[in-house]
Amino acid sequence: MMQRCIQLAMNGFGTTYPNPMVGCVIVCHGKIIAESWHKKAGDPHAEANAINQIQNKEILKEATLYVSLEPCAHHGKTPPCTGLIIHNRIPKVVVGTVDPFAEVNGAGIQKMRNAGIEVKTGVLEKECRELNKRFFTFHQKERPYVVLKWAQTANGFMAVENQFNCEAGGGQKWITNEYSRQLVHKWRTEEQAILVGRRTAEADNPQLNARLWLGNQPVRIVLDQDLKLNENLNLFDKSQPTIVFSQKSKENLLNLKFIQVKFNENLAEQILTELYKNEIQSVIIEGGKKTLETFIQKGLWDEARIFTSEGIWKTGIGSPKFHGKLIHSKNIGSDQLEIFIR
Repeated sequence: MMQRCIQLAMNGFGTTYPNPMVGCVIVCHGKIIAESWHKKAGDPHAEANAINQIQNKEILKEATLYVSLEPCAHHGKTPPCTGLIIHNRIPKVVVGTVDPFAEVNGAGIQKMRNAGIEVKTGVLEKECRELNKRFFTFHQKERPYVVLKWAQTANGFMAVENQFNCEAGGGQKWITNEYSRQLVHKWRTEEQAILVGRRTAEADNPQLNARLWLGNQPVRIVLDQDLKLNENLNLFDKSQPTIVFSQKSKENLLNLKFIQVKFNENLAEQILTELYKNEIQSVIIEGGKKTLETFIQKGLWDEARIFTSEGIWKTGIGSPKFHGKLIHSKNIGSDQLEIFIR
């Protein structure tokens, strides 16, 4: 039943920020009588969605409620789920893992136990924590979950020396195939933000949106130390929220926020601290080598997703060096995708 909760929760991937993904199953006499998940922030939580499916609430007095994350005990945009569970006299609740959010963090479990409910915890706990690794990283480490991403040739080059003079006559030179690029756009709908450096913004003029996959658009982030980037770049079209990190101050505009930081050896820490303040739980670092190394050298990354093509370049900019544990590998057409964790 907890595995089913996790499966249901995944339906909310990319749509629940800043809330976690949660799935709920209600069982009575060995049969599932209701199930649901949290769909987006501000909407009812998974437990409420499942309970509200049941017309005859009397049956809940003989039911067991399974939920992947501890039910909330505080008033947010919606009432606390613990109150709803207690009100409906559900006698047993099975919880995957405790909620690390300071206003919950065991309070929901204790409140239910105080009301006489039998509460079992730690069922598929590792899997439930993995489900919400972004949420846990954000609340326990006070920074976003950081995903590094780049593409490289078979001989280790990730970019041409001067992308303004590449073989195609200027502009971006693709390394990966169309299927890998579509997957990247899917990832953009699942993470909360995407970050590049000034050189990538100048050379590629990226839109940093999800055009090849339907879903939420990420917050765009660019590093521009001296505010040298041309205001006509796609990044500044105000079509989606965009953050510019710079040493200089500038007045915010519609969908365009400027944050002042010092471009020194602590740049990565400053960026993640500011993103934490802005309630951004996850970010893809999709910049060039220098930007990626800013986070690698400080050990401020959680996952690296690397595409390797069959192409061979004679010269170019080499990919960053890092140490990680390979957890996944697969072929995407002619490309190979490898995923590492720190």
